[in-house]
Amino acid sequence: MTSRGAGPPLSRKNYRLSTEPEKSKVAGIVNSRLLNDYLHRVFTSADGNQPAAAYRKHLTFQNLQEHLDRLLAEENGSEDSRDQGAEGRLGPSTVVLDHTSGFEGLLLVDDDLLGVIGHSNFGSIRATTCVYKGKWIYEVLISSQGLMQIGWCTLNCRFNQEEGVGDTPDSYAYDGNRVRKWNVTTTNYGKSWAAGDIVSCLIDLDEGTIAFCLNGISLGTAFDNITRGAGMAYFPAISLSFKESVAFNFGSRPLRYPVEGYHPLQDPPVSDLVKARRLLGYLKNVIHIGIDVTEGKLVEKDTSMWQLQGEPTVLITLAHIFNYFSPLMCKVYLVEDVLMTFLLSILERGGAVEAHPLIQQLLDLMWLLMEEYEVHECLKQLLMSLLRAYRFSPIIPDLGLQIHYLRLTIAVLKHEKSRKYLLSNVLFDVLRSVVFFYIKSPLRVEEAGLQELIPTTWWPNRFTKEGKESKEVKEESAEERLRRRAYERGCQRLKKRIEVVEGLQVQILKLLLNNKDRGGGEASRYIFLNKFRKFLQENASNRGNLTVLCPPEYMVCFLHRLIAALRFFWDGHKAKTPAALSSDEAYVPPQLFYNGKVDYFDLQRLGGLLSHLKKTLKDDLAAKANVLIDPAELQSVTMDDLDEDEESATSAAQSQRPSAALAIGGALARPGWLSSPTLGRANRFLSTAAVSLMNPRRPLGTLEKVKVRTLSVEQRTEEDIEGSHGNEGLLLGRPPEEPDQPITENSLLEILDGIVMMYNLSVHQQLGKMVGVSDDVNEYAMALKDTEEKISCCPKRRRDIHEELLKSQKVFSEKLNHLSRRLAWINVTIYSKEKMQDIYWLLRVCIRTIEHGDRTGSLFAFMPEFYLSVAMNSYSALKNYFSPVNSMEELPGYEETLMRLAAILAKHFADSRIVGTDIRDSLMQALASYVCYPHSLRAVERIPEEQRISMMKNLLAPYEQRPWAQTNWILVRLWRGCGFGYRYTRLPHLLKTKPEDASLPSLQKPCPSTLLQRHMADLLRSDRDLAPSFLNSVLNQLNWAFSEFIGMIQEIQQAAERLERNFVDSRQLKVCATCFDLSVSLLRVLEMTVTLAPEIFLDWNRPSSELLLRRLAQLLNQVLNRVTAERNLFDRVVNLRLPGLESVDHYPILVAVTGILVRLLVDTDVQGAERATAVMLADPCFQLRSIQYLLGHTEPSALAAAAPATEKRHFSLNTYTEYISAEELAKVDKMLSHLSEESKQAAATTLPTSEEDLCPICYAHPISAIFRPCSHKSCKACINQHLMNNKDCFFCKATITGVDDFTKPASS
Repeated sequence: MTSRGAGPPLSRKNYRLSTEPEKSKVAGIVNSRLLNDYLHRVFTSADGNQPAAAYRKHLTFQNLQEHLDRLLAEENGSEDSRDQGAEGRLGPSTVVLDHTSGFEGLLLVDDDLLGVIGHSNFGSIRATTCVYKGKWIYEVLISSQGLMQIGWCTLNCRFNQEEGVGDTPDSYAYDGNRVRKWNVTTTNYGKSWAAGDIVSCLIDLDEGTIAFCLNGISLGTAFDNITRGAGMAYFPAISLSFKESVAFNFGSRPLRYPVEGYHPLQDPPVSDLVKARRLLGYLKNVIHIGIDVTEGKLVEKDTSMWQLQGEPTVLITLAHIFNYFSPLMCKVYLVEDVLMTFLLSILERGGAVEAHPLIQQLLDLMWLLMEEYEVHECLKQLLMSLLRAYRFSPIIPDLGLQIHYLRLTIAVLKHEKSRKYLLSNVLFDVLRSVVFFYIKSPLRVEEAGLQELIPTTWWPNRFTKEGKESKEVKEESAEERLRRRAYERGCQRLKKRIEVVEGLQVQILKLLLNNKDRGGGEASRYIFLNKFRKFLQENASNRGNLTVLCPPEYMVCFLHRLIAALRFFWDGHKAKTPAALSSDEAYVPPQLFYNGKVDYFDLQRLGGLLSHLKKTLKDDLAAKANVLIDPAELQSVTMDDLDEDEESATSAAQSQRPSAALAIGGALARPGWLSSPTLGRANRFLSTAAVSLMNPRRPLGTLEKVKVRTLSVEQRTEEDIEGSHGNEGLLLGRPPEEPDQPITENSLLEILDGIVMMYNLSVHQQLGKMVGVSDDVNEYAMALKDTEEKISCCPKRRRDIHEELLKSQKVFSEKLNHLSRRLAWINVTIYSKEKMQDIYWLLRVCIRTIEHGDRTGSLFAFMPEFYLSVAMNSYSALKNYFSPVNSMEELPGYEETLMRLAAILAKHFADSRIVGTDIRDSLMQALASYVCYPHSLRAVERIPEEQRISMMKNLLAPYEQRPWAQTNWILVRLWRGCGFGYRYTRLPHLLKTKPEDASLPSLQKPCPSTLLQRHMADLLRSDRDLAPSFLNSVLNQLNWAFSEFIGMIQEIQQAAERLERNFVDSRQLKVCATCFDLSVSLLRVLEMTVTLAPEIFLDWNRPSSELLLRRLAQLLNQVLNRVTAERNLFDRVVNLRLPGLESVDHYPILVAVTGILVRLLVDTDVQGAERATAVMLADPCFQLRSIQYLLGHTEPSALAAAAPATEKRHFSLNTYTEYISAEELAKVDKMLSHLSEESKQAAATTLPTSEEDLCPICYAHPISAIFRPCSHKSCKACINQHLMNNKDCFFCKATITGVDDFTKPASS
């Protein structure tokens, strides 16, 4: 952790403090007497008293070093260099985790051997030091709140992947995840812990007790009478499950919550501590005492305004102090205990950070008087300590602790030289500085003081038992109104306090984004840019490696603070450059995606891989953007090459580590986010299973041959980014479609691009996750409401039930009080109006970026896929996640934004420039969701007519060779509400069941679009080729889907009839239900087509109309026969009511078929009805009984057979009067009468046909067509259907050139 032992000894600066004779001349700056008084005032003795002037030694700079040595030696002599608590302890004086033999399972351990991550089911590890008598304490910093058991064990405890600390005799543990204590058996104990808590583990071997504290609050004695005696010594130990992580403090740093009488396992550096405090006292004296040369006396100075104004006396005095102080400031314990405490005390006086220039002066002194490596180590340890203190401070009502540490962080980062060093080497490389932008959510609201801040709780009561918002808005009672307003006032108080912390976090980022501090090298912003890009690369390229990923809850906070800082600088630039765009018009210009100035790692582009695009579009790049691709770049990189690069890099890292480390395992490439709460060094991989797992797979060649993939961003300078003297920097290669006007500073464009990428990486996922608290509140509110209703209905004689209900009411109320306060915190930190505006701003940025990219034609393919993903996801987040608190409709320009997003979805879901199947599916799903809601559907209707027609044409493309289910669903949604009996939101038989999620698009009320229906009708009528190809594909898919469905329900029925107990695979049930739903939706699309453009089927002047009508009739008859047969397969499976087959019922499929038949046979002209009737009756599968079934009419034989089961109800459309209108029922009656009459007449007039005259293919129709040239014959229906896919004759395989009508010659 420090620089000790790291290479050859480093030489110190030689100040020549007392060796040169000419030093006496320096004393001449002030007179000898005044200097003597000054030095005695500064360097006081240990007891703080100064001896009388007559008895004290005359001090000059010549003998000051000797005097200082004596003073510091007195201090050491007066203190015991070793604490008395050392007795009772065995093991090394530096206590760490035992990474050689004291672990079980797979674990990742930090290089300081204090942080650990579980990498297997239940790994365990213990410390290197044990205790056998006395009182001892160590602290555990909880980094993740999952399953862990923390405590003590003996050397004899044997752990495995199932049993850990506390599961064996002589091991004792506390588990804050399950709130239990463990020692073979388990009982309730303590409180639940959360990430950011500190657990103190105490053992008293004199009394034989073990206790635990959480954030300094005692949880009470957990175990007493623990085993003691000869051979019994206890090690600190932990067992933790996969991904869980903690960091230990055995005493290498000051304990956060020391307990009187208990000693840390590792002794504090007492001698160094005393010396450092003493030297700090001398430093304070220098700051406090001034020399008035003109008056010849010492004066008291205002320490807050102290400055080093070139006074040689003061400077030489400070040089003496720092000569001793500097080496001590490289030790983490002293930095945290002495330096950080002193700096915090300076800020405790209040006021803005700028009002305390003393910290800046002290940092100047450090850079002046300390060795460079000492300053580096000191600053690193200081920032580490600050980050650790910030993260592991408990939440208190005014957030005072967090504010305190952030203010000091700002003060340190205000110092330019320190800021640049920390940015270049520490903030992203060693520390996880993103933690500074996170505000943790309190799990225990009582300790966070939320009860005092929000004394009155409230929750909405507008939900029905189905989880939907009730239609009738009940008038809010006076009491509820008062409660709600009091709750809102509490939320506002909380918001103001959190905004203070957020403001400080934004200040930190403003310092890091400063681009004017060019003194002594590159400005801070450009250092930040390169580090930020590398941070994004780690999170984009290691999606499977959880230890490297930044936790999503940190990302959310970082995103919002970065947006605030970015917009501040963006609008600041706009104020200076009026021609530039404001942040409200921000977008990322398209040239960033193809000019190679910004690294997108291996992220997918809309057009595929970058290497492929550079090859295929190199001419377009040259012509449009004047960008020439280096031929060397066009050499393809195979996956093997990439693998070799990574392996070589790993091998190189391993070859440079000591052999002991290799025995444990290779170094991981980057810091582990989950282990040590603040550090970011390489981790060690511990495994009891197979140590060789981490060794290189092949021998390493010479070091020169190792391929190293370096980030181009690491070498970039300000000029490369911003450009100068004709160099456009990041904006190189502007396409002609892009306006030639300044946008903003180029560096801000790259940060904006990074923000969009961050949202895509994990922010959206986290926003969805946190909605769970709101859902919990709604569920408990419904449970409480239900319980209160039961209490009011409970009979007075049943006091036992009444008491149980009152207990339930109390539990629900307490839980709601807790959750409503927690929800207030989450709403302020994640779902506030300001956060919503940030996400809305990001949505608009993406929309503008996509629109600008689209104008570049083929170069649009270079855009990374995540821009489209973020556009869709951010809209989804605004609609679904923020809605309980804030309404999206109140956002400025909401209607226009909705329409522009609709235009993007409509245009690009079938865009040939987009090749990725995942992004195409996402666009299709987003459009399908869009048309389910009235507001967004109207936005689709407002896009330009040309785009609407193009969208409908893409939706009507043939279903073969593409994913068609989503496009079919879109067409169904546009029709829902217009079809026969198609005005339902949920199926009639499912009304009594609770929906899984009432907000699902499929459960929205029907909102048909007559405008888009009209476009569809025009396209089908006008395009003679489009209609047949589209309808044939729909009929083919219907045939497939319904056949699959029937096949599956046959298997389900067979399984249900077996005598032995069996289970139907849930996946099979799901596929079966999906096939049924697809069949219904395809039938609805056919109904839509028949209604909007009936001439496609009934105008036989169109070449394919008759064939389409025959195919349609054939499929409709098959569906009807399968579904309506008495006691058939469909009936039996529906009556089983299997989970997963809830949607399978008679109603949805039969009303869809009925709608098509009514439109063909009733709602049409006479000629059309005659043609449709003739085709229906001519189909050999037609059964009048199936039509009668629709109205509940059954055959007499069926009635007689069903007589014993009179309770069985038959299906009838007449029973669904709430869903089917009287007019619609009348049309079904008319259709039944018409078909009954026509079928009687057809039966009477049909002459018997000999077998020789029937079509040899279907044996259903008479021969009516003869083929050219081979003269084979069949019916027209068979040959027309065959010729759609094949031009060869059925019989002789000759190529058919034509088909003529065939009429059998009359017999003699």
